[in-house]
This record gives sequence, C-alpha cells and structure tokens, in this order.
Amino acid sequence: MERTGTILRGREFEPVEGRVVIDDDGRIEAIEEGAVESDDIVLPAFVNAHTHIGDSIAKEAGGGLTLEELVAPPDGLKHRLLRDASRDELVSAMTQSLRFMQRAGTAACLDFREGDVAGVRMLEDAADGLGIDSLSFARGSVDAMHAGDGFGASGANDANFDREREATREAGKPFGIHAGEVDESDINPAMDLDPDFLVHMVHPERVHLERLADSELPIVVCPRSNLVTDVGLSPYEELHERTTLALGTDNVMLNSPSMFREMEFLAKLSDLPADAILRMATINGAEIAGLEYGLVEPGREARLLVLDGDSNNLDGARDPVRAVVRRAGVDDVREVVFGADAAGEHVE
Repeated sequence: MERTGTILRGREFEPVEGRVVIDDDGRIEAIEEGAVESDDIVLPAFVNAHTHIGDSIAKEAGGGLTLEELVAPPDGLKHRLLRDASRDELVSAMTQSLRFMQRAGTAACLDFREGDVAGVRMLEDAADGLGIDSLSFARGSVDAMHAGDGFGASGANDANFDREREATREAGKPFGIHAGEVDESDINPAMDLDPDFLVHMVHPERVHLERLADSELPIVVCPRSNLVTDVGLSPYEELHERTTLALGTDNVMLNSPSMFREMEFLAKLSDLPADAILRMATINGAEIAGLEYGLVEPGREARLLVLDGDSNNLDGARDPVRAVVRRAGVDDVREVVFGADAAGEHVE
C-alpha cells in the first residue's frame, strides 16, 4: 500500500515529492522520492493533546459566563448539564465529537476524563468502531487511572495528588495536571509533583520559566479556550524557547475540536514558526502519550493525513507547511489513514 504526493517528511517536515510505502502491519516501510502525478499533501495525522469531550453534550452553552461558572465542580454549568444527561446521551454526544475529529485528521486525543471508572467506560463505548485513539487521562480515583491510560489532575490547588502521582509511576502511565490557567498560584505545586506534562501555563512568572528551562517539562497549550474563558494567553514564544509545547483544543463546550482551527489561531496570534506549530499538533503530543506515530518516517505507525493539494483552498500554495498550518481545513481532507487499516477513511 502506498500514498503519493508532497510528503512532509520527518521532524522538520521537509517537503519531498514521492511515495510513502506502508507494510502489511500498518507501518511506514519506506519513503521513496521521485516524480508522481498526485498533488496531494501527505503529513502525520494530528494528536490533540488536551480535550474534554464529555462536554459535547453542552456545546455553546453558557455564553458570557466566567471560567468558574462554566466548569468549576460541583455546580458549574457543565457539571449540572452532565448530571442531567443520560449515559446514552453522553456517549452519543462524545461519539459525534470523535467522528468529527477523525474526519478532520486527528489520530488521537488525550482526554481529561471525568466520571471515574464509569467515565472511562463511556469514552471506550463512544470510540468503539472508530479509528481514533481516545486516551483516557482519568480523574476521580486511582482505579480510574488503572482503567484508563493515565491520570489527568484538575489542579494543585484543588487537592493533594501525591497518591495519584505515585500510582501512575508504579503503573508506568503518564500524569498530567492543569497549571497556571487562572493565575500563577498552582504552578510550583504542580511542578513539585514531577508530572509528565502540564496543561495551559497562561501565567508563568520568571521563576517558573527558569524551572521549565531546567526540567524541560512539556506543556500543552490551548489558545482558543484560554481566549474564550478570558484567562489570558500563554507566553508562547518564551515557553517554546524553554521546553516542548503540544497543542490541544480543550473543552468541546467552548470550541470545535479542530486542530486546523487551533493551529491557524496560534499561528496568527504568535510569532511561532509554522513547522514548530505543526510539531505541536503532531509529534509532540504523540510523544507525551507514548504513541508510535506523529511523524512520516520509516518504522513509524502509518497514521497519516492526506490533503487535496489541488483544492480551491490549497491550490497554488508556495509553502506546504505554512499552508497546512495557516490555511488548510477539514474540507481539504482527502483521506485519513489509520495504521493497519491502510485503506484509510475517505472523505467525500
């Protein structure tokens, strides 16, 4: 099996004309340079490094509310809506969001999964039969972490997570935690837990930036969500200078889980280069989760996104990496290839 076109190869996304050869196990066997007739753009499928897709039941609810009024437990709007919804309604809503993400080129999402073990099981049911890897960074208990793929803590000001952190180490699973979303007060306590990654980091002070430079602790940033909730925007360039950044769309209640929209938004409000943003949307999130894809290079699992380079939107683009980051959208997706299912998902 093969895919042809302009291939964004390796960690630098070097554009080369040729073909990606996929073996029977769904791995990239080779990248062969040479003239081809296809105008397609072949790149790694996205990894959405921070989602709350359980909130799919409440899309665009709560306009004008503060972050606390929207999402703070136990009586924030989203929690009230979640309590009022049936299990079937919640699973159905999550399935719709996962289908959208898959169609829009996302191979995996790292979901901070509320609802304890029951919440993990709901996400499993929602993802059943789909190609997207829906990873539960469970919340609520150590049992939920064992049932899922890791632990996603709400924030160091909310509780003491020492027990959960130690349990994830013993289980060999990643531990992530929100930090610095509203203010700086929970950043040092979060970093003291020695997590595998932080989420948000809107309000780091100099001492936190120095700690990041020493630790190189990865950070997932969620620009559109932070703008909508009016908490501010992360110092992206300063963070990028010190550590690895990944990209997430955060709460489906507030934003479409589109990595195209997130990349374009970040590209046009920051000075980060396009190739850095594409790494944030692909390999950096994959490495946080220990996934074997995120790059187009031999030996990687073939999780690929194929764009129609001849579409009305992309035709004539001089720089394919900038075009993917700043211009492309779901209407340009020709196919999403999911590993061993190299037949892919064709988008009509």
